[in-house]
Amino acid sequence: MAKERSSFLGPRLRRLRRGLGLTQAAMAEDLDVSASYIALIERNHRPLSADLLIRLAETYDVEISAFAGAEDQTVSQLEAALSDPVFSNFSIGREDIRDLTAANPALGDAVAALYGAYRASQSAVMEARAGGGVVKDPLEEARDFIGRARNYFPALDQAGEETASALAARKHGLFEALSERFLDRHGLKVRVLPDDVMVGAYRRHDRHRKQIMISETLDQASRVFQLALQIALIEGRDLLDENVNGGTFDTDAGRRLTRAALANYYAGAIILPYDKILQSAEELKYDIEALGRRFSASFEQICHRLTTLQRPGAEGVPFFFLRFDAAGNVSKRFSGGVFPFARYGGSCPVWNIHESFRIPRKIITQLVQLPEGDSYFSIARTVHGGAGGFGAPSAERAVALGCDIKHAEKLVYANNVDLESAPRAEIGVTCRLCSRPACAARAHPPLERRLIIDEHRRLATPFSFTFD
Repeated sequence: MAKERSSFLGPRLRRLRRGLGLTQAAMAEDLDVSASYIALIERNHRPLSADLLIRLAETYDVEISAFAGAEDQTVSQLEAALSDPVFSNFSIGREDIRDLTAANPALGDAVAALYGAYRASQSAVMEARAGGGVVKDPLEEARDFIGRARNYFPALDQAGEETASALAARKHGLFEALSERFLDRHGLKVRVLPDDVMVGAYRRHDRHRKQIMISETLDQASRVFQLALQIALIEGRDLLDENVNGGTFDTDAGRRLTRAALANYYAGAIILPYDKILQSAEELKYDIEALGRRFSASFEQICHRLTTLQRPGAEGVPFFFLRFDAAGNVSKRFSGGVFPFARYGGSCPVWNIHESFRIPRKIITQLVQLPEGDSYFSIARTVHGGAGGFGAPSAERAVALGCDIKHAEKLVYANNVDLESAPRAEIGVTCRLCSRPACAARAHPPLERRLIIDEHRRLATPFSFTFD
């Protein structure tokens, strides 16, 4: 007799357990079963019974549908992967994919991850050909590390939530509560000082005078974040090292950048605790400005935090994130396995996120579609970088947040958008990797196509090329 598809969910259970930071023995004790039974379930040697599934939901406050939802996500990823022309000689249908994910979900996840790595390596090879070689890039090392974890680090979230709970008990504003914590726990006094004293720095830990110095040029949200970041660096030193040491880096700079990124993650978990920000995000339909007012956080801080809400059984919308300047230079990005960003170069000029600089602080939206057919809903808005004050150095940047179109109905920004029939802007990842033939905005010819040079004919598009 065939196995029941829904009952063999070992890899899903293992993912949930690890996300909760539990050992097999600890979970077994919570559920009143043996540790060996949990081990057998996780290896798909025993089914996950309906009774145990209900106990899981009640004990850890997770939705039963989360287990099926994880399988559906893998099915969607595999469908996208197996639609690639490289598999055109194989007759693989949706039922075949469901059979694979049901019989061995871990293998399904592995195939999806392998295809993602293949796509990334193809892009890297083409970009390396364009640039004349491959250079070890510390920034890309850090981005790859975070991407492999899907920007979700449960131990940092847990530590941040514990800190946030302790701060909430002080019944002060967050800045004052953080200042008291520094003084009580570490003997460090927080001082807000003029820019000339700070000599251009936003934050300094003066160990000799035992003080944390914060620039008065920062707005309140930035002051709070800098204090939370310093808490993460002091109290979470061992936890940060533990997370970073789990990765492999070719450069010391890559390791240090990764550690700095995780410290920022920890700080975000203090200011915007997981359960509270997820509950508020769903209640407010991911209205970023409303969330910013509720948590006294900046637009960019909220966007960052929304990309991290991937706790098993309590996932938010899976977003991708991009920050760029008016010249198109990308200073931050996170794909989350959702959007295939190019490692180098700017984004597609057809994508209207660049228009945000023409209408500062106004949110603009767009439906876009890649050449492979994947569709996304994106929003973008400018943010102000730098300190306050007339004549002070500053930078106007924009941030874009987007998701697969199937999640767009959960966003307030799509309330009046017909997601089924509204037109989609046809974009590419970047010009050198895009083979769309009729794009008047193209800046470079595609790497994998042979150029056609005809001096007797001038087309509306900048380049003509073959498709063989």
